[in-house]
Amino acid sequence: MKQIDRKQEQRGFTLIELVVVIAILAILAAFALPRFAQLSEQAHQSTIRATAGALAAGVALAKTQWVSNGFTTAQTDVVGFGNDNVDVNGEGWPTSVASNDTSNTMDATKCEEVWLGVLQSNAPTVSGTNPEYVISINAAGDCVFTYQPDGEGSTIAYDPDTGEINTTIN
Repeated sequence: MKQIDRKQEQRGFTLIELVVVIAILAILAAFALPRFAQLSEQAHQSTIRATAGALAAGVALAKTQWVSNGFTTAQTDVVGFGNDNVDVNGEGWPTSVASNDTSNTMDATKCEEVWLGVLQSNAPTVSGTNPEYVISINAAGDCVFTYQPDGEGSTIAYDPDTGEINTTIN
């Protein structure tokens, strides 16, 4: 019987084998990293679109409840929608919640109230430390919610005159 040398039995990888493995991993990384970056960008865009869709649905539901209640004028605290505290203008579009203000003149406080009152419990943050959206008012007097996590300046705008939601993705 031939005796096997212990040193030969515990031999490791050769330098060539290690270089080949590293080269294969580098090639895979070169293709995978851009794809992962693109997926992240697509996820941010989907988040913005989903939030805009939820806001549009909430605004439309508030108006639908206003119409269902038989109103044709501005109302505070529309009963039957959300927490029965959304205020709407003369066209039935949400304008505030706690402010009891039915005018179309918006400010950051009223925009936040509409955001939270229409989106309710799962609303992305618009105030506090590191909010997901920052509120501003554009030249037309519309609420503009700027998405923060990706730093691209994408926005969701709400026009209380028409109930229109516009999304700009950068």
